[in-house]
Amino acid sequence: QKTHLKTICLQYLLLNSHCFCLLKKGMGLIIFFLCAYVPKTEADQCKWEEVLQDLEKIKTSEDIDVSLYTANADEDVKCQELVMECFFLETEVIIQECSIKNCSKTQDVVNIWKNGNDSFEKNKLASTKSKKCKECEEYEEKNFTEFVQNFEKVIQRYCK
Repeated sequence: QKTHLKTICLQYLLLNSHCFCLLKKGMGLIIFFLCAYVPKTEADQCKWEEVLQDLEKIKTSEDIDVSLYTANADEDVKCQELVMECFFLETEVIIQECSIKNCSKTQDVVNIWKNGNDSFEKNKLASTKSKKCKECEEYEEKNFTEFVQNFEKVIQRYCK
């Protein structure tokens, strides 16, 4: 979006028949600088923001009682793609558990899974599978609260 807006601004300046006249008078420079320093857009925000918001909604849920393989928040950067995959695989487990128990936060969990997978597929993380990366099942099983806390930490780490 930011690049598109800059392109429009530059086209305006270049296509305007009075462009050079405006530049001499300073108005063109003002327009140019305003366009060049477009404020941060939504596209620049963390790609996982929606997932973080939904995690916030479910973390106090008392009717989700599952043990889940929980990746460590401080896992090696080379393993980040596998770590995220693990969290989303375990989110599917929560969805299955909620469908059985009719949890109050089922839709929020489904949203995490959908938004996360959309972001994950569109923006594959730049990591290579290192030999020292763990498979999801190799992580310790933790309760739902610890799972959500680690999930949030992992996402926040990559949003910095």
